[in-house]
Amino acid sequence: MGEPWRNTPHWRIVDLLSESCGRDVGALLLHADTERLTRTDNAQIATFALEMVVLDALTTAVGPLSPAVCAGHSLGEYAALTAAGVLSPGDAGRLVAERGAAMAETVRLAPGTMTVLIAPGVARTASSLAARLRAEDGAQVWVANVNGPDQAVVSGTAEAVAALAARAAGDGARAVGIAVGGAFHTPMMTPAGPRLAAAVARAPLHRARCPVIANVDARARRGDAATWRELMVRQLVLPVRWSDSMRTLAGMAERGPGGPLRLVELGPGSTLTGLARRLLPPHLQVRPVATPAEVDALAAEWWPRP
Repeated sequence: MGEPWRNTPHWRIVDLLSESCGRDVGALLLHADTERLTRTDNAQIATFALEMVVLDALTTAVGPLSPAVCAGHSLGEYAALTAAGVLSPGDAGRLVAERGAAMAETVRLAPGTMTVLIAPGVARTASSLAARLRAEDGAQVWVANVNGPDQAVVSGTAEAVAALAARAAGDGARAVGIAVGGAFHTPMMTPAGPRLAAAVARAPLHRARCPVIANVDARARRGDAATWRELMVRQLVLPVRWSDSMRTLAGMAERGPGGPLRLVELGPGSTLTGLARRLLPPHLQVRPVATPAEVDALAAEWWPRP
């Protein structure tokens, strides 16, 4: 996913992150196979790096950005905090590397998995099924992401997730496995907390230039440093409330001055764009950008030069 950026000036961000993290991030972006990227410590820093490359390219193309609001899904919250000025790219990269390493060590000691469930109203039924399995069998399974009323991600041990998926399938849900090795956004990630907390405590945090919608409670806040330090650690073990976050964003769009809100998804893939189009009012424009050509096209369309 890094190849389109390899010979651009924005590759300097990859070099910066490699230096700040003590890892060859460029090799991950250019040469890593699926097996290597299934490791969460590799996947997290590689994904974050590409998000920062795209952010740098967009800023170069259109000038300093003044976003009305930022939001990021799970790891993407670190990119959102960087775009909002709470973290510098180098400091955020160090945090992402520590987060990934702490989670990878937790996964090594307590493996898990995640599965997407898709069906009308599945977010509500998945939560009930998970609670029932925990109560009946002591199963380790929880809802990790609420991506919309009709899409939820469950997370836990492989056995417990399979059991919940089987019950949900019996009610008509479709289950799609995710290629991860850990039960992210559940209490199974608790052992990763102290290492991340120590890293967060060392990182310089600044007041946000714009509100950032937090995963754990879907509230838009600038917040002080202490608030964001707490939220980043809590995010490890609590579900990503993305559906509620989009509801918050839609409310801000209705109240905000200065014309319609336009959303840009920075980084690999277009998953969040698809979710936004299902969750947000149709008049809100949303575009994914991951390559130099997509950045140039977006800049020409949304920020045309005289």
